Amino acid sequence: MATITTPFTQAETAREVLRCDHCKLVQFRTPTLICRRCRRSLVVEKPAAAPAAVAYMPVPAAEAEGLQVATAVRDLRHVRNLSQRQLAARMGVPRTYISKIENGKAMPTLSSLDRLAKALEVDISALLRDASTRHSNETAMLMADPFLAEIAAYTSQLDALQRTIFLNHVRELAAGRRKTA
Repeated sequence: MATITTPFTQAETAREVLRCDHCKLVQFRTPTLICRRCRRSLVVEKPAAAPAAVAYMPVPAAEAEGLQVATAVRDLRHVRNLSQRQLAARMGVPRTYISKIENGKAMPTLSSLDRLAKALEVDISALLRDASTRHSNETAMLMADPFLAEIAAYTSQLDALQRTIFLNHVRELAAGRRKTA
């Protein structure tokens, strides 16, 4: 029960304003302490104080899964170089929905997880795995391709400037542009 005391100027007395915890109606205190809308008691018993020695509060499993999905969506979106707006457009949802998922304020339904996985071009299981497992699986998938494995062996020997030149050259080849000498 939220209590707000405000001055009532006509009678020059203070009337207590209460908010019902059930229906959220803000109202003056009634003589019976019963909500005018939902007819439930406005008196809420205060919970017993928690012991001061509690230092660790475990996160419930449902919340931990929500955080896992949130970090997975954010990580995969960054890896794919997508903005929240671009991902939302791929899914056909508002950008704010993506933001709520990434901040753990919304947990996507199974159908939303499916659309999210398709938009991120991954399997649904990738959204539900922890980051280390997801990263090792993606690395293993990349190294399974012999062409990419051979390139990885050479790129580890390049310095930062050479890697940038190489990457730009690959981008130009992929775009269909060839440099003429």
